[in-house]
This record gives sequence, structure tokens and C-alpha cells, in this order.
Amino acid sequence: MKQITIICENNNIVRDYPIGMTLKEIAEDMKIYIVGGILGAYVNNKNNELDFVLIQPSTVRFFGIESVDGQRAYSRTLLFVLYKAVHDLFDRHKLFLENSVASGFYCTIKQGRNILNEESICLVKQRMREIIMADIPIIRKEMPTAEAIKLFERQGLNAKTKLLSSRGNLYTSVYSIGNVVDYFYGFLAPSTGVLKVFDLVQYDNGVILSIPDPKTNFTTVKPFVYQPKMMGNFNAYNRWQEAFKLENIGDLNEAIRDGHISDVIKIAEANQEVRFHYAADKIRKKAKNIRIILLAGPSSSGKTTSAQRLSVHLQVLGIRCVKISLDDYFVDREFTPKDENGDYDFEALEAIDVKFFNRQLNQLLKGEEVELPRFDFKTGKRFYDGTKLKLGKRDMVIIEGIHGLNPNLTPDIDDKYLYKVYVSALTTISIDGHNVIPTTDNRLIRRIIRDYRFRGYSAMETIKRWPKVREGEDKHIFPFQENADFMFNSALLYELAVLKPYIVPLLENVPQFCGEYSEARRLLKFISYFDSVGTEEIPPTSIMKEFLGGSSFRY
Repeated sequence: MKQITIICENNNIVRDYPIGMTLKEIAEDMKIYIVGGILGAYVNNKNNELDFVLIQPSTVRFFGIESVDGQRAYSRTLLFVLYKAVHDLFDRHKLFLENSVASGFYCTIKQGRNILNEESICLVKQRMREIIMADIPIIRKEMPTAEAIKLFERQGLNAKTKLLSSRGNLYTSVYSIGNVVDYFYGFLAPSTGVLKVFDLVQYDNGVILSIPDPKTNFTTVKPFVYQPKMMGNFNAYNRWQEAFKLENIGDLNEAIRDGHISDVIKIAEANQEVRFHYAADKIRKKAKNIRIILLAGPSSSGKTTSAQRLSVHLQVLGIRCVKISLDDYFVDREFTPKDENGDYDFEALEAIDVKFFNRQLNQLLKGEEVELPRFDFKTGKRFYDGTKLKLGKRDMVIIEGIHGLNPNLTPDIDDKYLYKVYVSALTTISIDGHNVIPTTDNRLIRRIIRDYRFRGYSAMETIKRWPKVREGEDKHIFPFQENADFMFNSALLYELAVLKPYIVPLLENVPQFCGEYSEARRLLKFISYFDSVGTEEIPPTSIMKEFLGGSSFRY
């Protein structure tokens, strides 16, 4: 039998195997051990399930929950176990995965009405434990898409049937745990037995499915974080989309194919315009005190456009706005803190001259004139170019920066003068009822396109930097988001369909030899679910223009 050479990066062993061996068989032969169990493997930098058959020489690296792809597989499998538990206990009731919030996944269980209470949640949790203890193999099967559609139609999973119908693929992969079948975006764990850590907590009108916490080496679940403002924001958009009958990718693709996408774009943009005016009006009602608007949010949320559009609406209400950049208050380079790797940490609050920043704000609040600083990123030094500012009685300052919601940024400013706005792309359209679109994926796609078009970075470079960006968000932004006086969702219902033609060629150019190849392939599969849409109908003030170009705002 023909032999192929396998290089295993886990133990640096090079060994020849007969063609047709599975990853599981190779892991067993090489005695690969990963705490918590093996969840998958990278084969030539592309992630695969353990039943993947090797037919050519390959470099293999097995992974568990310690990797991002392992955590995704763990979470998807846990959701499948929850779905089976609900199916086993309440056959006619449906599980809906709504959003990622409160350090977990928010789910509802209903059939006309919500049946969740303390007793039913205990029953579901116990049934999940039984399924996990039984260590049931999770079987993946390729079947004709037409057959899969009929299968999901019988289960009443209309979002899945719409999704599969719109994809146009001849075959579809479906997964099963015993007698329960489902479709998932991305692969699952090999069996239920690896899901050692989870919890189910009642929250709002549903439950939070809690997942393992990387900070405790995945031995406990992530601590529950009470996020009523974020939850309220998600619920408001979910209700709006439900009324609009555009809740998932299948609905969006149907609107595109039926020629209704022009209406979708107009309505989505109008909805954001209403929200900007609503925020401006709330500020106007407190204009006697409010003088400083702090605007914060994670990377690629459209903060710059949001600040400018909010400023326009405030000026309509008779309030002049002046923008100050927090970046101009960086300390000189030699005083910039460094991270654990010895690199400059520009995202740390200590990289900002907080005392000087607060002193100038207080001077402005007293009606004094100040000379605004500028920061030269090439020399790492502050300088002045003669730009001065003095606020009129109805003037306000808008300050955009990642630390805007952190009270330690403005310790010397009376809270009555402050209004805090949180901006993020809170993607509420879903893949289907059991697969949500992570808001981080939406923002990463935006950033890849913007970095390429305006900063000269390749998709590979942006993907490589993304974990560091996410680390900074987890540390400096997300812990303070509930401090916001107003939350603005910058995601647009149609945007991923518009971004598709821009992102696909960039992702396809990520070379296979680099570690970012796997993430590029994952994003390519994700974006493939969407039909493409042109940019002709997008207004020049849209948040989309911040990433695509052609905005009527200056950046």
C-alpha cells in the first residue's frame, strides 16, 4: 500500500503511514495527549475533524480547547447537546440561539410561549449531563442537500431549510447525536464526553449557556456578567428584525433574489439615522450640564463615522460639537508602558497623559482657551501647532477613544458633564436558529478590508494581529461597556452581503504556508453563505463607507 509522510508538530515526529489513515488513528498511534481531549487538527494549516482521511503528505498539529478553533468546536458541540436535551424533554418545543452575551450564549426555548422556569432548566441541565456522561459519538454524514432540506423541514427548522436552499451546494454535511440531527457552521467535537465544563443559568426570558473560561485553564465556566443594557440592545434589534421578517441569512438571500435588497438597505440605514437622532435628543435634554461626549467601542465598530453622524444630529438641534482625539494625549514614547513581551502597549490607559488630559478638559469647562496638543507617531513626541479651543455656552466636545467608558480616564471631571456612548457592531442577523454570527467576525471582516484599502496591510497581516487586538478589547473596553449612557449598534442588516466581493479575494490570497491560512479559510466558508450585493444604494454618510471608501465625511 502506498505510504505518505506525516509530520506531527505536537511531538516533532516524522512517520510514514498507509494512505487513507484518519487523524484519529494517527493521534492514537502517536499517543498524542492533550488535556481535556483532542478536538481536531490542523492539516497543512487547515483545521479538520478527527475522522478526516489523509491521502497526501501532510504536516499535522492536533489541538484541544486551548486553541481558538478548539473553543469554537467545544461551544458548537455544547449547543448541540443542549438542543438534544430540549428535544428529548420537550419534543415540540424549539431551541433558539439568540445572541452571545453575558459571557455565554443566550438561548430561548419556546413553542408559541416560553416554557423556561427553574424546574425545566434543572431538567435540561440534568439531561445534558446524562448525554455528556454517555460519551455519545457525534457522527457527520454527507447527504444530498435536497435530502437534508426535507429532513429539516420535518423538524420545523425553517431557517436551516432557507439557508441550505440559498447556498446551492449539491451535498451538505449534517451531524447527529443519537436520533437528533442538526447542521452547524464549523466542525464539532468527536463525542459528547469531552464537554466536561458547562452551566445553564436562567436569564431574562431564556437561559445563558456558560462555556469554559480560558483564565482558569478551562476548569470552570466564565463568570456570569450581568449586562442589562447590552441585553436590552440585542432584544430591541431582534424584535425589529422579527417584525421586518429578516432574521437570518436565508431571509437576506431571499430578499436579494426577490429584488428587495434596495428596500433593505434604505430601511437599515434609516433605522440607524433614527438611532443617531434619538441619542442626540437624549443629550439635548441634558444639555444644561453635558459638555463632554465620550465615545468608545471595539476595533472596526465604525466609531469615527458614528461620532461625526452624532455631531451632525446635535448641530441640527442647535448644539455645536468639536472633536478632540484622545490619541493626541499619548505620553512621549519613552514613558509608554510595555507589555509582557517588552513591546510598547499603546492600548494601556497609562499610555495616555491622563492628568494633562483632565486639566485641559477642566479648563474648557471653565470657559478658558486651551492650546490643543498633537502627537507625532513617527518621533513619539507631543507637539503644538497653534490650534486653540474655547467652548461656547452650548458647545460640546466629542472624544473618541477606547478608554472612553473607563472612569479612570476622567477622574477629575464631574460626572454631570459627561455623556458616554458605546458603539459596536452587534450583529443580530444569524446564520440560522442554532448558529449565530459572532460580532468579532463581522468586525474582523470590516478591518481586513479597511486595512488593505487604506493602510496597505494584507489579510494575513491583519489576521495575525487580531488576537492582540481582541486581547486589548477584553482588557480595556468590554469590562466598561455597561457604563454607557447610550449603546449604538453599528451593524447593518445587509452589510456582509456588500462586503463579500471585497473580502473574498483578500482571504483567497492568504498563503497556505502561514498559520493564518486556517482562519482565512474559515472566514471564506462563512462569507460564502451570503449572496453578493453592490454598493450603488449605500448613502455617502453610511458607516459602510468608513471601510469601503467614498464617504462624505473626512477621516
